[in-house]
Amino acid sequence: MAKNTNIKPVTNIKNKQGSVVKTPTVIKIEQKKVWYNDFKIQSIIIALLAFGFYCNTFNHEVALDDTGIIVQNDYVQEGFAGIPKILSSDAFESYYKQFNSGNVLSGGRYRPLSIVTFAIEQQFLGVNPPLPDSLKNTQKGVAIKAEQAKKLIPDMHIRHFFNVIWYILSLIALLYFLRYVVFKNNYLMAFIATLIFTIHPLHTEVIANVKSRDEIMSLLFISLTFIFAFKYQEHKKPWMLFVGLLSYFLAFLSKEYAITLVVLIPLAFYLFNGYTISKSIMAVLPFLGVVAIYMVIRLQIVAPMNEDSEKDLMNNPYAAATDIEKIATEISTQLNYLKLLLFPHPLSADYSYNQIPYVDFANGKVWLSLLTHIGLVFAFFYFLIKRNILCFALGFYLFNLMLICNIFFNIGATMGERLIYHSSVGFAIAVAYFLYKGAEKIDFENKGKFVLLTLLVALTGLCGYKTITRNQDWKNDIVLFFHDINVSPNSTLINANVAATYINMSEREKDESKKIEDLHKGIAYINKELSINNTHVSGYFNRGQAYLKLHQPDSAKYNMDMVLKLFPKYPNMAEIYYNIGVNYYLDKRYPEAIGIWKTVLKLQPDYILAQKSINTAILQMSQPAPPQK
Repeated sequence: MAKNTNIKPVTNIKNKQGSVVKTPTVIKIEQKKVWYNDFKIQSIIIALLAFGFYCNTFNHEVALDDTGIIVQNDYVQEGFAGIPKILSSDAFESYYKQFNSGNVLSGGRYRPLSIVTFAIEQQFLGVNPPLPDSLKNTQKGVAIKAEQAKKLIPDMHIRHFFNVIWYILSLIALLYFLRYVVFKNNYLMAFIATLIFTIHPLHTEVIANVKSRDEIMSLLFISLTFIFAFKYQEHKKPWMLFVGLLSYFLAFLSKEYAITLVVLIPLAFYLFNGYTISKSIMAVLPFLGVVAIYMVIRLQIVAPMNEDSEKDLMNNPYAAATDIEKIATEISTQLNYLKLLLFPHPLSADYSYNQIPYVDFANGKVWLSLLTHIGLVFAFFYFLIKRNILCFALGFYLFNLMLICNIFFNIGATMGERLIYHSSVGFAIAVAYFLYKGAEKIDFENKGKFVLLTLLVALTGLCGYKTITRNQDWKNDIVLFFHDINVSPNSTLINANVAATYINMSEREKDESKKIEDLHKGIAYINKELSINNTHVSGYFNRGQAYLKLHQPDSAKYNMDMVLKLFPKYPNMAEIYYNIGVNYYLDKRYPEAIGIWKTVLKLQPDYILAQKSINTAILQMSQPAPPQK
């Protein structure tokens, strides 16, 4: 087999002082004509593996952020008509409006491309325009919502199918990129890297959770950007540059990771085309125009973060940490990513406060992580000098890690498996490099090839088992959170979702004793949730709802008062307080009922039913007590 790189100093040029300087010229070796080097065969194998690993997600439903991005996104539900609003709004704008909230995430989320695909799907699935206010609280409005809910599950089946199709397309683009740019002299190594990336169980969240299509599309268009940037340099055809620039813009519209290409593209030209540093920088200049255009659009659209959200542990996980704890915890957390890349078990949908507790510099893990990542940085520069492929692998890993490590930007989460998706390309490149070089050491054409094949088959089998079984956990919120509460027992979000599931289950329960049991289980999880994070608004809201269903108005009132204290604009509170008043009234506690209904009128002055109920309660109080028997 051909070696990985073939660079020889054959081009002599003179510098300004007249001295001759040798510069490396990359020469592409013709690949050996064997079946496993063929692009079509490699693509088919990768596509079949991806399909086989993820086809058990086709019957999945709504999970995690699917609700805010798809189901409760009015712009998506409008189909084609909602696309202009999607392109001109924060990703969560529609969802925020329903909670009378501004932007709660630092930096906002402008990544409209995947959401546009959801709107296009919705157009063909059947649009669901927002209900007018006149219908929202009517029987007709309830009937419309019920009809939409019936369609939701089969609609999500189709969306999951398309997620896998997008994934396969991105893998084929990644394979071509690795063959054409990174491993241009070793197509087998490019295939191994793509295979490692394809089968890695850490990617289950990205493919099994429809909302994470933004990650898939981002990598797809990043790969295409690399391909056409290099094609333009090779052929100098303007249309290739145009396609490269368009791909880069679409990568930005998918997710912010595209900014790393400002460094990674010139790095690739330097490493793989033998360009000088100055020539590499010149080659990337047209792409800087795309960066400028994107930043102007983004700044016009994304609103500043709501001031209150800076103090919210669910949107700023380090809000309760000291400066020392913040930086120490951020450093130590990065080691979790490397651990999951090397050994992806156990996996969890959420690592929010306080699943990863704060640490300080007395913790050994902080220093281990710091030394590990400093070592990776030194290795990057070492291999940069040698123009070795491992430099690009480390660069792809580290530059993407910089965007999600929280040290440079607050991403609104401690960590997440989906967040390491792009960095794992660098991991896959490095693993492929070492596997292939190891096989070469033991005579590739004889024993080495067999050992390599055996390792890859074993890895595929192990990763396939883990991926397919983990996919099952992503069936819907109920299955996901009931499984992951055992993996992340101290996560505020997972405790909150398990509690909400029990409370929702109680509504469908016909057996009164089982209904009460479910409500008490929900309250127990909320108690755990609020012991972890006593400022979590939805915890108080859900606990208040549970106590209301248990006909305990005092406890319900206390929790709803806490909701208003923490979030004065929380939606639908007038209706909740009205129902608390009804409970007091049924218990013949008329003064308490009147007090609650007066609160309702403060929240919503036109709530006529509350005023009528006050009059009824006053009338009841004026009635003489029944004679004693």
